[in-house]
Amino acid sequence: MRLDKFLALASVGTRKIVRNYVLEGKVTVNNQKIEIPAAEIDENADDIRYLGKKVVQIGKMYYMFHKPAGCITARKDENSKTVLDYFDIDNMDGLFPVGRLDKDTEGLLLLTNDGEFNHRLMFPDKHVEKTYFFWAFGSLDVEAQNHLKMGINIGEDEALAKAIKIEVIEEGLYQELKDKMNINEINIHKVKDIRRDSYPQLVVSGYLTISEGRKHQIKRMLKAAGCYVVYLKRVSIGELILDESLEKGHYRELTEQEINKLYQNDLITSA
Repeated sequence: MRLDKFLALASVGTRKIVRNYVLEGKVTVNNQKIEIPAAEIDENADDIRYLGKKVVQIGKMYYMFHKPAGCITARKDENSKTVLDYFDIDNMDGLFPVGRLDKDTEGLLLLTNDGEFNHRLMFPDKHVEKTYFFWAFGSLDVEAQNHLKMGINIGEDEALAKAIKIEVIEEGLYQELKDKMNINEINIHKVKDIRRDSYPQLVVSGYLTISEGRKHQIKRMLKAAGCYVVYLKRVSIGELILDESLEKGHYRELTEQEINKLYQNDLITSA
């Protein structure tokens, strides 16, 4: 087996990260420093170490987590609660989030110790679709929806951001729809600020699907279309849909069928 593949499978890091570790001389095989990521090793007989610590493969772990608002997508943080603070399993070595969700964004987040799995879902060239449900102040007429589908400018020196799909569910006045809006405590101050600017105001809800993962992409796309997001929830990745029986802050292992869905070639679409 290739050395970099073994290290990734052993949850030392993603393929890109472990290659750098090898190139930096941080990995030894049978007490010899190896600086070639593609070097062939015997995973059953060789003594492989990273920074002097023996690397041992553990079983692969795949979890679905219903992320609540208020925690950050990270392994550790000195100031905020992280998604891993919700986990209570015997061995969390190597477990990391697949991609990220903003602190105030809720919904489907996957965690794994499988670097190849992460690469397959998050590498930009794979174009795995991700769907989000939103509530926003503003409106999205047909022209605005077409603009989002054709590509919208969300930043200087950035390529246009395109919506794969967009579906408006509900539009109307805030006074009439406020009881339906899933505004969490983190975003409630935004609503107060917006309402001070003008009143009455239009609000809109819907689903938006993208195949990229730029920072704050959904919020920036809708802002460019004249909408201000006050609630955002990821509901699916590829064909995997958030299990709504899973309460916020709870997790479960992915089933074999769900893992296979995420590995299917037909998830890899063209942009």
